[in-house]
Amino acid sequence: MAVRKDESRGKWLAEAYVNGKRIRKWFDARAEANRFYNQLKIENSPLAQAVVVRREQPQKLSELCQLWYELHGKSLSGGAARYDKLKWMCKVFGDPYARDFTTSDFAEYRAKRLNGEIVNDSSGIVPKESQVNREQAILRAVFSELERLGKWSGGNPLAKIRAFKVKEKNLAFLRSDEIDRLLDVCDKSRNKYLSIIVRICLATGARWGEAQDLTSSQLIPYKITYAGTKSGKNRTIPISQELYDLIPKTSGKIFAGTYYKACHRAFKLALKEADITLPMGQATHVLRHTFASHFMMNGGNILVLRDILGHSDIKMTMRYAHFAPAHLEQAITLNPLVNR
Repeated sequence: MAVRKDESRGKWLAEAYVNGKRIRKWFDARAEANRFYNQLKIENSPLAQAVVVRREQPQKLSELCQLWYELHGKSLSGGAARYDKLKWMCKVFGDPYARDFTTSDFAEYRAKRLNGEIVNDSSGIVPKESQVNREQAILRAVFSELERLGKWSGGNPLAKIRAFKVKEKNLAFLRSDEIDRLLDVCDKSRNKYLSIIVRICLATGARWGEAQDLTSSQLIPYKITYAGTKSGKNRTIPISQELYDLIPKTSGKIFAGTYYKACHRAFKLALKEADITLPMGQATHVLRHTFASHFMMNGGNILVLRDILGHSDIKMTMRYAHFAPAHLEQAITLNPLVNR
């Protein structure tokens, strides 16, 4: 057996026997088929070894994703959401055999995602490059993690695909007058939790969900501990006595019931009533961005800010560095126009 072309399909087939097993794989180019075939014929080559154990590995791409979730994904914050995304992607791909899934397959998929041929909801909204990059990272991690766990040896088809370059977007934050208007509207809201949650976010840099889901065990005099966070690390932030006194002292969840369920909707309404317009998709995190921006404008330390926000990567925190009063100040004193 060797490499031959199927004229009806216009593709090249590589066939070989490895340890008594017949291996067949289709390629668009003859060179790729020859490369695959030659690797199979080399005794103890990584590819030949992978073929030997392949019968013991999940066959379908969906099975590979399921194994990743069972062995690793469950432990991740947002792991269930990632698994849902993976299942949808497998369906779009036609759930091929994992060993047959190629770099070219994903390259074609992401091209179709960006031109609107493939959408994953009824809205028909075409995803941005950043969203496709996240999908690529999720699927790439499946192969990488299972390889580390010794559950996959067929290589990572996404390893050499470069992510799209994405322009850094400006993070919206509230200025002092906007904060005053927002708090005034929130204080008058019929939702009794709204003004408290907004103040917690503004005072500690919490994500909306972290503040809204606080329990009594996370609150002690003048400190809030955020647990089960996105980074997986707990962080404890000091608060003023004034804010501490505002927070209800109950057992279990601090914010619960009807007001809890309607709180985020009430927040969006408050933004509108306060005449605050934000870029699409930034309403949820605007309070966190506001805390970070004002922290740096008031002379805060970037490393302290990283710990407060709970970032695992300093690059995330560096987005706020330009708010520091002395940031790049030497541009004024060392530029070529000085003393001219």
